[in-house]
Amino acid sequence: MRAARLISLVLLLQAREVMTAAELAAELDVSVRTIYRDVLALSAAGVPVYADQGRAGGYRLLDGYRTRLTGLSRAEAQTLFLSGLPGPAAEMGLADVLGVAQLKVTAALPAGLRDAADQARQRFHLDAPGWFHQADPPPLLAELAGAAWRDLVVELRYQRDVEVTRTVQPYGLVWKNGTWYLVGRVDGDHRIYRVDRVRAVTRTDQRFDREPAFDLAGFWAARSGEFVRRVLADEIVVRLSPAGLRALRWAVEAPAAQAAVDAADPPDSQGWVRTRLPVESPEVAYTQLQALGPEVEVIAPAALRDRMRAAAARLTALYADRRVADPVT
Repeated sequence: MRAARLISLVLLLQAREVMTAAELAAELDVSVRTIYRDVLALSAAGVPVYADQGRAGGYRLLDGYRTRLTGLSRAEAQTLFLSGLPGPAAEMGLADVLGVAQLKVTAALPAGLRDAADQARQRFHLDAPGWFHQADPPPLLAELAGAAWRDLVVELRYQRDVEVTRTVQPYGLVWKNGTWYLVGRVDGDHRIYRVDRVRAVTRTDQRFDREPAFDLAGFWAARSGEFVRRVLADEIVVRLSPAGLRALRWAVEAPAAQAAVDAADPPDSQGWVRTRLPVESPEVAYTQLQALGPEVEVIAPAALRDRMRAAAARLTALYADRRVADPVT
């Protein structure tokens, strides 16, 4: 465990040039005292790490020092080639860059590990979009990726209810379930745009300064959570059979299904549970719960229960006649 941490410390200093003990401790999830001990251990082992004093000080490596990738295990080398998706890289126009980078990493690996990339590709492939999802990338994705990479301000024409024009600082791109989103700063506020709704991009020569503390992954997680909570603003009461409870995650949004599981009462003698299910609206819930058929019973609101009862009656009438009017041959 400590050996892996020491390697990580060296690679962090190699990548970022200078870091304080507090920054290293936060990155490696250890105490500052542990960082002090690790630096002494590295120095004793011959790694040229030293401390600069002053406000801009911190730990750094001697200029020109570089560590090679000779400390990788086979599992680490194989996992390295699973850390990125070639599909999204290609859609952003970075396929050639990714290929060259992988070649350089492969060349730096010890001879006994150079087959790790082929072994990983033979065993794992991620096809992230769902079945029947339109897999073609948005036509302006590469243009936005280039602007984000170079920190260039862009003018967007964006289709909402009506087409609008926005001056955007493109902070980053997120790929979610096969759909690309742009995270951009507009008038001091960070906003999210679906890339497939961007109608035109005009890249300017004006560069923007990123906020050093901005974390794209953290922003996306927080904004996604806010979106789900805002959308799932209503609540219904249902009873679910054991099969219905298992299938719930396929019928409704994952956060709603988890909330229902967490709120469920103890099962009755037949295994059915009563719970509260967050929904966007009773109308949306009516459509979603049709997928569960007889494995769900709506308790409240009464209007939704009546609607489900009427649907069940129509279904019963439909199947009441055992004769098949148009037999399949």
